[in-house]
Amino acid sequence: MTEENIAFKSFYYSLGTTSFRMQNFNQKIEQQLDLLNQFWQKREYANEKWESNESVQEAYYNFIKESGFLKEGDAPRKAKDARQKTSGMRDIGLIDDNRRLTAVGKKLLEIAKSGNFASDNFLQIPKDSFVYFQQLLKTFITINKDSGVRPFVLLARLLKKFNYLSKEEFMYLFPLCINRETTEFIENKLSEFRGKDVNVGEIVTEIFMQQQNYKDALDYFVSEKSVSEETFCKVGLNRKSKGYDSAYFPLYNAIKKVYFDYDKSPKAIMALYEASDIGNVKTHWRKFLFKTSSSSSIKKSPLDQLQSANMFSNLEDEKAFKTVFFKTMHMVKVERTLEDYFDLNRRYLKISDTLLFADEQVKFDVIPKYYFSLLSDEFYNLAFVKSDELAELQTLEEISPLLKLDDKKLLKVINKDNKTSFSQIGDIKQFVADERTKRFNKLIDEKFSDTQLIYILQLISKRADKEIQELVTDDADIPTIFEYILGIAWYKISERKGDILSFMNLSLEADLLPKTHAGGGEADLVFQYEAENGYPKHSLLIEATLADSTNQRRMEMEPVSRHLGEYMLTHKGLESYCVFITNFLNMNVISDFRNRRKMEYYGGKNGDEVINGIMITPLENELLVTILRNGVKYPQLYKFFHEIQESSLAPKEWYGELKEKITAIK
Repeated sequence: MTEENIAFKSFYYSLGTTSFRMQNFNQKIEQQLDLLNQFWQKREYANEKWESNESVQEAYYNFIKESGFLKEGDAPRKAKDARQKTSGMRDIGLIDDNRRLTAVGKKLLEIAKSGNFASDNFLQIPKDSFVYFQQLLKTFITINKDSGVRPFVLLARLLKKFNYLSKEEFMYLFPLCINRETTEFIENKLSEFRGKDVNVGEIVTEIFMQQQNYKDALDYFVSEKSVSEETFCKVGLNRKSKGYDSAYFPLYNAIKKVYFDYDKSPKAIMALYEASDIGNVKTHWRKFLFKTSSSSSIKKSPLDQLQSANMFSNLEDEKAFKTVFFKTMHMVKVERTLEDYFDLNRRYLKISDTLLFADEQVKFDVIPKYYFSLLSDEFYNLAFVKSDELAELQTLEEISPLLKLDDKKLLKVINKDNKTSFSQIGDIKQFVADERTKRFNKLIDEKFSDTQLIYILQLISKRADKEIQELVTDDADIPTIFEYILGIAWYKISERKGDILSFMNLSLEADLLPKTHAGGGEADLVFQYEAENGYPKHSLLIEATLADSTNQRRMEMEPVSRHLGEYMLTHKGLESYCVFITNFLNMNVISDFRNRRKMEYYGGKNGDEVINGIMITPLENELLVTILRNGVKYPQLYKFFHEIQESSLAPKEWYGELKEKITAIK
């Protein structure tokens, strides 16, 4: 048997490329659409081609580097990096093969430039998300000459049938559905195990062992009388270089010695531990072989930490041992690759804002769930049919007549499930808002306790950006996350009164975590309070910045007072004031805001409208931490903020008194 007979053949897919993982996904797409648009308008590149033109590709890399889009050092191969940074946008039809903006890309750039992402569709998702939704319905991944799939349509098919996929099912099984046969096989397995623990490893193994190249490789491996490094280079079916698989030879020998030859000596077990150190799959192997991941515990007591019962235990002969090793080796390799693809698939699919990735499950949001439940099974046949219109801006009915919305049926199923009585599609807007608010409160309970909020605010003070994004989301920049966390903190201080999602005025994913757009990080938090004991009906604007003391005066003094002044002019007769929160306050910023209470604010077209004094209370981040830690509630703060405004102290002394009194509030 020759090596060519047992070469790797793809049987799974991913959206995008692992070579470029885009954090702040929406923002990066919008920025690159704008940068590409600018690049091709340059006279020297206007008539150039992209494909097979490394000089232009390198020029684009240098252009986006100079623009500040790239923060890291120069790539060793600039042209390759430029291709990688744009290929994902091509895959979903925002740009063509020559990296020119398609009609779809131009539409998204237009939306981004306008800054208006408000929903204008029956799914109640942002207008840019609706464009992504339309694109994902058409996006087709070619696996090989006989296989290809539209991942989003495929996922819709699975979610219609099963309502949800577990994180494991989405990660390991969903990307294996490359044709009708494999999809039906996985659907049957999911039906069989629904409600039980699904052994995804067994299903993954069953699927790749149906491939002829894996069958041939196993036959070759079992028949080899003398196994060597070269044997593993042949049967490893490595996607990149066969040489990588030579590392499995010492692992094979070490496992064979411990489990098949039954040598449980400390020396043999430690040799097994060392041999399992194979790149990015070592964690998987060590989970099978040892009870702990602690190297010190294994070294201290090798036999006690060895897994005595696993897939290698009690095998009757060498053929059985080889078979189990071969299948385990490839199961681990496939699972590790699919784990790498998980983030890509999740990131691309969630830009539609129709999917929820929470509670270790993947499912549709409320309205998309009902919409897809009404589509005929005929529609889901499109999962395996390529679209030739990816670059075209199409309506749902143009994508497929089967996507036509039946208003009456949609309203009927929503009313039946939720005991409501909506008569028009527009009526469900409040229903969706109420459902989102319930989910948001649940998210706060589960993820943002007071202790966690304090910890995140302290990390923001230190600008521990990486850890902040790990705790919240990496689809938003730190200023946006800061504003999001402030909104949650103030909502809790306000005892969760009012419509928090409208107060925050931020772009949120379907999972209700923040996302940043190309012009992001600038929205105000506007809390609206009805009259209660302790305060009248009023509005509170919360302005936030992470600008350092050097830049605060230049960046914040005019915008903050202007935002409050203009808000008061458009809400005449309504008491309104502002709280400005930052890490470190510049003393001249304190002075400016303090003195605004005695200064006129002029607005209107010609400055013909005037407000006699505005109230801006500056707070450092550490004071918000104190307020949360002491359990201070908003009625106490409202009273305090207004009382201390009457102080006659100079700004520096006034702020010192403010800090002392806030610390003393209980």
